Amino acid sequence: MLHLKCPQMLQMVEKSLRKRLPESLKVYGTIFHMNQGNPFKLKALVDKWPDFNTVVVRPCEQEMADDFDYYTNTYQIYSKDPQNCREFLDTSEVINWKQHLQIQSSQSSLDEVIQNIAAMKLVKAKRTHCILYMMAETANKLIPSLLEAKNVSPKSVKPKDINQEMFKLSSLDVTHAALVNSLWRFGGNERSQRFVERCIRTFPTFCLLGPEGTPVSWSLMDQSGEIRMAGTVPKYRAQGLISYILYSQIQVLDELEFPLYSNTGRDNKIAQKLSHTLQYVTLPCDWNQWNCVPLRSQP
Repeated sequence: MLHLKCPQMLQMVEKSLRKRLPESLKVYGTIFHMNQGNPFKLKALVDKWPDFNTVVVRPCEQEMADDFDYYTNTYQIYSKDPQNCREFLDTSEVINWKQHLQIQSSQSSLDEVIQNIAAMKLVKAKRTHCILYMMAETANKLIPSLLEAKNVSPKSVKPKDINQEMFKLSSLDVTHAALVNSLWRFGGNERSQRFVERCIRTFPTFCLLGPEGTPVSWSLMDQSGEIRMAGTVPKYRAQGLISYILYSQIQVLDELEFPLYSNTGRDNKIAQKLSHTLQYVTLPCDWNQWNCVPLRSQP
């Protein structure tokens, strides 16, 4: 195992992962932001160097003080050979299987090895897999062949205008975290709210303020740079607000050269329709998350 502390090594990993998109996307996005200042203070581990097989990105140990905070205890994994990365992932210095944790990856092929290790560690691993999208602007730069194959424009489609006298484009404040957390599919508890607060402090956020001067629709990014946690309060739904925010967010972040991507639940037909309307590119790989709980622990 090698902890990549050298900026040049991280840049080499980013270049290598770029060649393996889209399956490397979740780790590529995380490493990209590590190379932009590492705002979430993450660490990257490889099994060997320079010809690595597996990359794991995780928080530093001091950040993972709460054994039950799987929002913080989150790992992003990519492996060139998923069937032969078990020994590396089994190492306690790589993954602390004694904690409640999350593993995220764009590789469904990791499911078997993760489930096998979890069973050996007496850990229950529940997998969630969603549809993975890449914004057209990012695909045009990183995987142009996807656009050609799907005959998609290299630009997101601008949605219909909103009432700009009623709604004002703005950014979220940390005091808005409770509202975001209350409507987040994976949130709704104290630990998730702390995670939302951290995302608001760390990355650019976008929201629309309603007539009352409070957020009515919003979109954030997580530690891997993925666009997530988008939502609209019930009173203002079905008015095209989230489309307007996402389009505005893409225009700004694309200028910063951020790799732009998101996921949608397979049962969320409304979000899928929105993604297709904005001409997001559906990727041939999935968004995967394994929630892992040690069977001998109690929250």
